[in-house]
Amino acid sequence: MALSKALFLFLINIFLFLTFSYAADPFVSYDFEVSYITASPLGIPQQVIAINGKFPGPIINVTTNNNVAVNVRNKLDESLLIHWSGIQQRRGSWQDGVLGTNCPIPSKWNWTYNFQVKDQIGSFFYFPSLHLQRAAGGFGGFIINNRAIIPIPFDTPYGDIVIFIGDWYTRNHTDLRKALDDGNDLGMPDGVLINGKGPYRYNDTLVPDGIDFEKIEVHPGKTYRIRVHNVGVSTSLNFRIQSHNLLLAETEGSYTVQQNYTSLDIHVGQSYSFLLTTDQNASTDYYIVASARFVNESRWQRVTGVGILHYTNSKGNAHGPLPPGPADQYDKTYSMNQARSIRWNVSASGARPNPQGSFRYGSINVTEIYVLKNKPPEKVGGKRRATLSGVSFVNPSTPIRLADQFKVKGVYKLDFPTKPLTGPPRAETSVINGTYRGFMEIILQNNDTKMHTYHLSGYAFFVVGMDYGDWSDNSRGTYNKWDGIARSTTQVYPGAWTAILVSLDNVGIWNIRTENLDSWYLGQETYIRVVNPEATNKTELPMPDNALFCGALNKMQKPQHITSSAESVKGKKFFTWLMFVCALILIFH
Repeated sequence: MALSKALFLFLINIFLFLTFSYAADPFVSYDFEVSYITASPLGIPQQVIAINGKFPGPIINVTTNNNVAVNVRNKLDESLLIHWSGIQQRRGSWQDGVLGTNCPIPSKWNWTYNFQVKDQIGSFFYFPSLHLQRAAGGFGGFIINNRAIIPIPFDTPYGDIVIFIGDWYTRNHTDLRKALDDGNDLGMPDGVLINGKGPYRYNDTLVPDGIDFEKIEVHPGKTYRIRVHNVGVSTSLNFRIQSHNLLLAETEGSYTVQQNYTSLDIHVGQSYSFLLTTDQNASTDYYIVASARFVNESRWQRVTGVGILHYTNSKGNAHGPLPPGPADQYDKTYSMNQARSIRWNVSASGARPNPQGSFRYGSINVTEIYVLKNKPPEKVGGKRRATLSGVSFVNPSTPIRLADQFKVKGVYKLDFPTKPLTGPPRAETSVINGTYRGFMEIILQNNDTKMHTYHLSGYAFFVVGMDYGDWSDNSRGTYNKWDGIARSTTQVYPGAWTAILVSLDNVGIWNIRTENLDSWYLGQETYIRVVNPEATNKTELPMPDNALFCGALNKMQKPQHITSSAESVKGKKFFTWLMFVCALILIFH
């Protein structure tokens, strides 16, 4: 009996230790099998990238500070990385899923991402970051919910709906890649998808018969949260729902000042969440529309995504013309003014109980300034390339973060220019040298003829200004220094500039890039290297045990392990449960 009692106490201690180890910040695990499937979103069978057999992929749904483990099994015929767009990977750029930080997951291998969604809330998405693969799918949603103790700045919605919009080509991503490698443009896309499906047949001439379309069912008299992501290749889209207002509530992890829009321009890589109240009569269904912006509308008519909002008591199908978008085909001032109207809700709590506006970014002194200027693609070393400030980025065979870890020389240069080069463009691995705890001002100057959006990993930056023409020091007089929205992806209009401010408090190697897949593929990106000179482990997590090796460190790579980290997490949970059961058996023995 004494032995049983001692064993009981021992097991209870183990149980409590393991329980408290995971109770503070729970683990959530997912398994992703990434493979090709055949689908016909625009009526033509083609190869798309699915996750667990689904296109789009599953929604990751977690809560602030959760630890997330995603085991990715690569069943493609080429290497793969998954990027978690907008997830800041605090202290852990090892998990960012881009070539500057990670070796690719080889075909037929699996690899587990392990990261914490530290101090974040909001609407994000993930996607494959290599080889133009996002043009073939592989994307899905990533929701971070508030902790129970942190109120959301609106009543709890009746339901939560995720919508992916994006331009789409019926050519495989490998064919699109070849077109770019051969020095060609991708040309006009073949359509716009809504949640991986083609348009509802609103027009018999423009839309062929037999296309599967997205139908979203709602109950009358309710309010829904709708999270909309533009996961396309390069086309800005205007999003609207017939006869309904869209009350903007949040974008990429920041609660916004709530205001109604009849439609909103959503640019490539951007995410928004709206509150939609189903307050219309149900005489018919309603159109959901995503149409191309800043293009010849008559020529691009067929490049329009159309879905259906269906009330449960609807009396008929949607019919008639689509609700019109902004009547400013070539007037981008309307769109820019709309973008300027999106402001930070400074009184709302974000991931922490203190108001978002308690971080007074407008009163912080800028420590470093970079003007990043793009141009239309040009020849660099005999090949058609895209540039930032005259530099076309060349991804090294050894990731930058890995090279730093093992002190591999000659992988990159810390010499990215603070201002655009005046000489001929060059192709090289040139990186921005960021100062830890510095406050950086970045001017994104778009001298291309098309819209661009730019994304920065590892941070939410403040969008403080945008205007047409060339930026100058005097432009700072127009900055919003109080409630500029904090986000990770911002648009830059053709012939215009956008200014952002970012606090460099996250150690790591962080990608800054255009979200336009064609220009990104052609080299329009770089990285910001942020290192703590004190070299303390408190500001960066150690290299993960399952890190992959490639390039100059290829010989360090061990054979593929069968057990994934996600399975290890499950094993620890099972062991905890087993200890508890054993303890109960001893109690009643």
